[in-house]
Amino acid sequence: MKMHRRAATALVVGTAATLATPLARSQSRKDTVNLAMVLEPPGLDPTIAPAAAIGEIVHYNILEGLTKINVDGAVTPLLAESWTMDPDGKSYTFKLRRGVKYSDGEPFDASAVKFSFERAKGDKSTNKAKKAVFDNISSIATPDAHTVILTLNNADGNFLFRMGENTAVILHPKTAAQAATRPIGTGPYVLEDWKKGNSVVLAAWSGFRDAKAIKIRKVSFRFINDPAARVAALLAGDIDGVPRLDAPQALKQLQADKRFVVTIGSTAGKGIMTINNKRKPFDDVRVRRALTHAVDRKAFIDGVLEGLGKPIGSHFAPTDAGYVDLTAMYPYDPEKAKALLKEAGVPTPLHVTLTLPPPQYARKGGEVVAAMLAKVGVIAKIENVEWAQWLGGAFKGNFDLTIINHVEPLDYMQYANPSYYWGYDSKAFRDLAAKHAAESNPKERQRLFAEMQKMLATDCVNDYLFNPSQVAVAKKGLKGLWSNSPIFANDMAAVSWQ
Repeated sequence: MKMHRRAATALVVGTAATLATPLARSQSRKDTVNLAMVLEPPGLDPTIAPAAAIGEIVHYNILEGLTKINVDGAVTPLLAESWTMDPDGKSYTFKLRRGVKYSDGEPFDASAVKFSFERAKGDKSTNKAKKAVFDNISSIATPDAHTVILTLNNADGNFLFRMGENTAVILHPKTAAQAATRPIGTGPYVLEDWKKGNSVVLAAWSGFRDAKAIKIRKVSFRFINDPAARVAALLAGDIDGVPRLDAPQALKQLQADKRFVVTIGSTAGKGIMTINNKRKPFDDVRVRRALTHAVDRKAFIDGVLEGLGKPIGSHFAPTDAGYVDLTAMYPYDPEKAKALLKEAGVPTPLHVTLTLPPPQYARKGGEVVAAMLAKVGVIAKIENVEWAQWLGGAFKGNFDLTIINHVEPLDYMQYANPSYYWGYDSKAFRDLAAKHAAESNPKERQRLFAEMQKMLATDCVNDYLFNPSQVAVAKKGLKGLWSNSPIFANDMAAVSWQ
């Protein structure tokens, strides 16, 4: 259903009044937090599915990895208390933290790390998003219960960062099969309840190694995928915060409300109009370039994101070290787009399907993009789908065009995977990416990093649109929600009421 901004604002105010209850109006308990999430995860095991919503709930809360990526992007110890790297960058020796237990009382040790990474490398692994990271591990040695030696086929300058992503969490060897519905981890929280379609509730685990430091005893993640309803819940007091607000039209209203603190930070996200490179006529680079020239990035960011984003020209974020701004390669130029379609022999009107998942940047953005494409003779039929449908359809390669924000940092290696959903099959890029991974000289790595960015832009694999800002909103007094999102996580052990 289409909704104009004025109507949406009226709905926010009206719904806020109806949602207010005595419980909502009362002060939140100082050891509980209710947060609103945009999407409900398909499961709670981040090692088997790509949805970022999984990590938003379980990562650092229930499940932990060897390293931790902090709000500033720095990598620090977690389950590994220290590590050393051989000079060639191909071998890492991790010393594990002692006295760590899973929440069922079983001890955590080197065998759990070996199990988790062998599972991620295995033929039955569905960890497709980052399987290349684990395929690069040639051997896993456990000389004692508190030491793990990982030897790589090729040096990876981002390896310690990769070990802090949610795909590298260390699962319980005896319960890994049930992790999607009942994860058991070493983190400060345990799963208390999951009401499908409504919420996930976590409870603080009294046996955690630093249990006294955990201030929040219960966390409720409520799934409210309608932006207006999410803002209304904030105004009514039903929720305490939204870690990643995707209702930019409500930003000024929330900033003016003294009950809330609004912080604007950075993300590693790459918002793109994904193009199915395997389908005609999109297998012709001239058609992909035409689609890119047809979309005005600045107008998209201003109209859909209320200006809260930066234009990008390749599958890299401005927060990436070595980022190259390539937006000038494809300026907004409808006449150029028409000429490229004509040159490619594509008759217009060209009818395509634009598949849109639930987030507002996609649903509202899809309407904006469809209007722009229509001006160059590309008629996009909008197909709105739920998240599970998107994962089972578009993400399996069943689409023409779709709009999605790829939030995973440094995920350019997906372009070296011909079976990934956009269907880019380039030996030249795979060779370049392999050369970059194997290179240890910092200056040469930086040069190759720039070359990868330029190759993806030259091949115009997708229409690279925006790097979104992060907007976090919380009740005044709630401290510790991340102001930036180097990865999509909610580190609830760092949250408290003051």
